[in-house]
Amino acid sequence: MDQVLGQVLRNAVWERLDMLTDLANRADAQSLVSVARSELPRLTEAWRAMLKMHEPDERGDCPTCSTRWHRCKAPCSVWQVAHEHLVAGGLAPQQQSADNRLQGRRKNPVTAHPAPPTSAETTGRHALVNPRRAVTA
Repeated sequence: MDQVLGQVLRNAVWERLDMLTDLANRADAQSLVSVARSELPRLTEAWRAMLKMHEPDERGDCPTCSTRWHRCKAPCSVWQVAHEHLVAGGLAPQQQSADNRLQGRRKNPVTAHPAPPTSAETTGRHALVNPRRAVTA
């Protein structure tokens, strides 16, 4: 059940990000201002909450990424990605197509969300359960 809930949560986040990307690429100026006023504070708070969980401890280790057997020194990958996208990316923006950005985030098949659904999958663009891979008890 946790796996299904996790997939539901991941799908909801991917759908929200896809919707915001579509708005940024297609909305008129007035709509963009409205979306920016409502979504930018939410996105910055989300980044802050995530980064706070990855603040180094007194030994300089990331408490979230570290395990009992393997310590992860700061800056962990979360901080590195934050810097790349929030700081370095602002200095030298890359001109990537939407397809290239989508491929980049979906390299890991374990965390990638499912392909667009077929007519048998009626749960929307980000299918919650793929009937072809349904687990039988």
